[in-house]
Amino acid sequence: MSGRLSPCSFFPTGVSSRDEARTRHRVEPFDASGDPAAAFARLKQLVACAPRTVIVAAADDYLHARCRTRLGFVDDLELLLCSAEGVIHVRSASYISLFTDFGANRRRVEQLRRRFSGPSGSPSASGGSRP
Repeated sequence: MSGRLSPCSFFPTGVSSRDEARTRHRVEPFDASGDPAAAFARLKQLVACAPRTVIVAAADDYLHARCRTRLGFVDDLELLLCSAEGVIHVRSASYISLFTDFGANRRRVEQLRRRFSGPSGSPSASGGSRP
């Protein structure tokens, strides 16, 4: 846990919200304005409840999980809380870099974003569907 997210591969096998991510890898970070610690705790809980997902490492400001796809591939999911920026950075990428992930990591992040935002559109919403 270095306080940084791992970089994405050159190949389109993952996504990241960090500024250094190439355009094809770029996604927006999660909004953690208001109470960043509470937003991060909620996002960690959503990841922990996701199917075929195992938490590998967790800290107050970092989470690393391994997610198994329906086809049996393993992907890494990392979250990094940046309280000063009011965001939670995210990286989701194939554990073993192939030539493509067929958009699986982008879909994972956007599905997590929809659940995180909940029905009211705020990160602190307690509603939303379970994975």
